[in-house]
Amino acid sequence: MTDLPACLACVAPPEREAGWTMPLPPIDEEEGTEVDPSLGVARGSLVDAHVHLFPDRLFEAIWRWFDVHGWPIRYKLKTPDVIAFALARGVGHIVALHYAHKPGIARGMNAYMAEVVRTNPRVTGMATVMPGEPDAPRILEDAFASGLRGVKLHCHVQCFAPDAPALAEIYETCIRHDMPLVIHAGREPKSNGYKCDPHTLCHVDRTEAVLRAYPTLRLAVPHLGADEFEGYQRLLERHDNLWLDTTMALASYFEDDARAFRIVEARPDRIMYGTDFPNIPYAWDRELKRIAARRLPEAALASVLGETARSFYKIGT
Repeated sequence: MTDLPACLACVAPPEREAGWTMPLPPIDEEEGTEVDPSLGVARGSLVDAHVHLFPDRLFEAIWRWFDVHGWPIRYKLKTPDVIAFALARGVGHIVALHYAHKPGIARGMNAYMAEVVRTNPRVTGMATVMPGEPDAPRILEDAFASGLRGVKLHCHVQCFAPDAPALAEIYETCIRHDMPLVIHAGREPKSNGYKCDPHTLCHVDRTEAVLRAYPTLRLAVPHLGADEFEGYQRLLERHDNLWLDTTMALASYFEDDARAFRIVEARPDRIMYGTDFPNIPYAWDRELKRIAARRLPEAALASVLGETARSFYKIGT
């Protein structure tokens, strides 16, 4: 068993500034009917590595929370319609994420996701579990056996730090089964609607403690680590077991996207395009249009828009 450094697992980082103010407004803008052709991406090759799929009642509860504490959801679509919407517009493959907000519900959520994956071959589904709940490793092992291909955790919703001792058994289970782990370990977007303070729980140094303690764990952090972009860019240079996804960070919604694009341009081989669809307050293709306007080299676009995600999630293998 690998122990996380006690100094990081038990001591909160220094106080941080207040962060972005919630709730935020929607953006009323036109949307395209297909992936921006100027990207030069062959139809069907684009991978959206960050899509949320939940059972209907959970989706509805999440949307109510966002309306009050986050931002207005533009696309209040249920699972079948989320998948159909994306594929009809030229997305070739979806990585579907969910998260358990309390103990005792992960098995049911994982069974739901496994059925989605069984009936939709262009969807790769991730498992979830509540850190510290009884028999967490078995919950994940059963999920892997049912066809799920990794784990999603959310520090803000589940109220834990990425280097908390309760996560050790989850990390070890992922390593043992060679499954990737996606963890929302960046400190933003912060909201008073959470039952804990993400600025206390989340810090780039805590993520680095995990990367050092588990060098064979394939770890992805969404939102390019917002808003500690420079810190996560440094981690990419130090650790070969870290990946990032772009989700909402390239939309200039929370702040100007210049800092976020610097990470993409520096390490496109470790970056995956993702959207947070359907839980977004703007057009589904807003980030794609901004990526197209950036005029990245062809090889970088191929990595970010599909190749990196296909390798990380072993899509097609």
